[in-house]
Amino acid sequence: MLFVEKFGGSSLAGVERVRCAARLIADTVRAGHSVAAVLSAQGKTTDALLSTAAHYSRSPSKRELDMLLSAGEQMSAALGAMTLRSIGVEAVSLCAWQIPIETDGTHGNAEIELIDTVRIRKELAEGHIVVAAGFQGVDENGDITTLGRGGSDTSAVALAAALKADELIIYTDVDGIFSSDPRICQNAVRREVISYDDMLLLAQKGAQVLHDRSVALAQAGGVPI
Repeated sequence: MLFVEKFGGSSLAGVERVRCAARLIADTVRAGHSVAAVLSAQGKTTDALLSTAAHYSRSPSKRELDMLLSAGEQMSAALGAMTLRSIGVEAVSLCAWQIPIETDGTHGNAEIELIDTVRIRKELAEGHIVVAAGFQGVDENGDITTLGRGGSDTSAVALAAALKADELIIYTDVDGIFSSDPRICQNAVRREVISYDDMLLLAQKGAQVLHDRSVALAQAGGVPI
């Protein structure tokens, strides 16, 4: 079976959390499955990069911001692949332009138009875990784009759909989908299962566990999350 496993920034915030993510991926592989992992930037990396940009320009161009912000996911992917190799699992990191994940040219909020799966399938066939940088794509001019808020979720869903993966698993810092934010509301109820329509409504109303664009994309592609 082929699994796409996505790890958010809070799940990668620091060495120990990256090691934990690597062990989870390795467990799936050792159970006899193939894995393509999608990683977000670590912790508050994106916010830190935005803050850095503000020191250099009051109004940086969206193109250059995409160049800068995509570095966070590239770093995560490389560190993730290094960590997997350190525990004896073959892995290769890939940025969006290496896959490639083709998008339109809307910097800061691009939409995925096509994912070429040839490179990923080749790596998987050779026994490698593919560690893909989330949140980013490349437009027809070869310029790096980013996918907007929740972009790594969108990357993971689109990749799972393109690969016809058996399942998409999203790891985050809450144990599933709740009626309200369990970090704030003590009486939040965990949902064992939720329809795409209900999840889309929650996301549109502000639930942060999944971005609404990724839910709509999963529904269109029939991707179980």
